[in-house]
Amino acid sequence: MARFLIIDDHPLFREALQATVSTAYPQAETVEARTLDEGLALLDDDEAFDLALLDLNLPGIQGFEGLLQIRTRHPRLPVVVVSGHEDARIISEVLSYGAAGFIPKSARRSELAAALGEVMDGLIYVPESYQPQAVAAEDEDRAELVRRLSTLTPQQLRVLQMLRQGLLNKQIAYELQVGETTVKAHVSEILRKLNVYSRTQAVIEVTKLDNADLFREVDAFPAKG
Repeated sequence: MARFLIIDDHPLFREALQATVSTAYPQAETVEARTLDEGLALLDDDEAFDLALLDLNLPGIQGFEGLLQIRTRHPRLPVVVVSGHEDARIISEVLSYGAAGFIPKSARRSELAAALGEVMDGLIYVPESYQPQAVAAEDEDRAELVRRLSTLTPQQLRVLQMLRQGLLNKQIAYELQVGETTVKAHVSEILRKLNVYSRTQAVIEVTKLDNADLFREVDAFPAKG
């Protein structure tokens, strides 16, 4: 029996996704989560899911951090992003993070069902309208940064997020309930994996993703999803 995890904060859309899954896979079990933390808790507790459907626009999540966290902590789980943002560069970025597909929220139920079928068959789904853009030098740099970010462990990713918030090692240690020595070790590994020489440079490099053109529409929303 197939098992699906839906992570979306909008109850009506969760209901629509669940109805689509039930139609395409009548015997499937569907579990819902309203936040990324709820979704991660479910995955950490039980990894026996065949597919996760993830909304980018989740409360408290910035840019693609939700997708990155799931891919880092559960790399074998296929994740399909379901989003109202259909810009080609956003879709390209989603795929570069290792997503199994991208489904626009404007898709009809029949399209959703077909997309699920393709992903469950091991394919990567993108909308028919999607046209990959020519890769410019800055896109290659961004792709390389994304690749390096994907090598971070879940804890290193959390530390990096706190560095972006301006927290000191002592504050990070308190938040994670670990020693400062452990935090320093994580920071050193982050710098090594991102190929930078200071925590400030690491934050500057990661911030480039948020300031890129592909975030123009996303930044208009409070949750930045």
